[in-house]
Amino acid sequence: MRVLKRNLTAYGFLCAALACFAVFAWYPMVREFVLSFQRTNLVDPPEWAGLDNFAAVVRDPAFGTAWLNTVAFTVLALICGYVVPFATALVLNELRHAQGYLRFVVYLPVMLPPIVAVLLFRWFFDPGPGLFNQILGLFHLPGLAWLDSSSTALISLVIVSTWMNMGSATLIYLAALQNIPSELYEAAELDGAGILARIRHVTIPQTRLILLLMLMLQIVATMQVFIEPYMLTGGGPENATVTVAYLMYQFAFTYGDGYGQAGALGMMLMLALLVFAAFQLRLTRDDREVTA
Repeated sequence: MRVLKRNLTAYGFLCAALACFAVFAWYPMVREFVLSFQRTNLVDPPEWAGLDNFAAVVRDPAFGTAWLNTVAFTVLALICGYVVPFATALVLNELRHAQGYLRFVVYLPVMLPPIVAVLLFRWFFDPGPGLFNQILGLFHLPGLAWLDSSSTALISLVIVSTWMNMGSATLIYLAALQNIPSELYEAAELDGAGILARIRHVTIPQTRLILLLMLMLQIVATMQVFIEPYMLTGGGPENATVTVAYLMYQFAFTYGDGYGQAGALGMMLMLALLVFAAFQLRLTRDDREVTA
């Protein structure tokens, strides 16, 4: 009876988790799939549209621009948001004092509500009294129209995204670094390896699986960027920051009667991410087999 009771308790928690996934994850995905083949405004009865929604999305002038901007944002975010957290974790791992305090400082931006962080950076990017232009002024450099110029708007969003999200990645990398046996570093030092050689031949191979997993998670997350362009630039200037997720919002809530088209674009994005995730998981599995 005790074993049965313990198992029933476990199954109860499992059913609760499955119910949450079903209501908040699986049902929206199924609903989006159905919606992508319908013509509806969520008030009148839906009509089946076949592939018309997909065709309308592809014909939209902003479709290609949104994908290019999303890919560009992802690449830039990986350059900053993938390298900077790992480098920060390497520095924290070498410290012997105040490591706990510094970990808290690094993780602090993650605890801020995204809207608060975005509004903070809106002041930082202000072309007049903004903090970044004041810093440039200290070095007698001209100020920049960070969010108002098509040449700097996208990289400005990357800076915001990196600052908001690097704390979690840093702590994950730090945990992986602290699990590396110290004997490997000692052997490398005895062989005369410098710090860069130790990172190349010890640190990176020992954290390879974590690096691959974080690469997949960060690409999936950055491909769905929405808050930054929505709150800071509204997709401008000149559609320089229109992303796929932001275009989905426009289809649904700006263009009118575009819920089906928003669902179609969402299905395209989900399919692209599924293909990438499957490819990445295959690489991870092959790497795990080689390591084993």
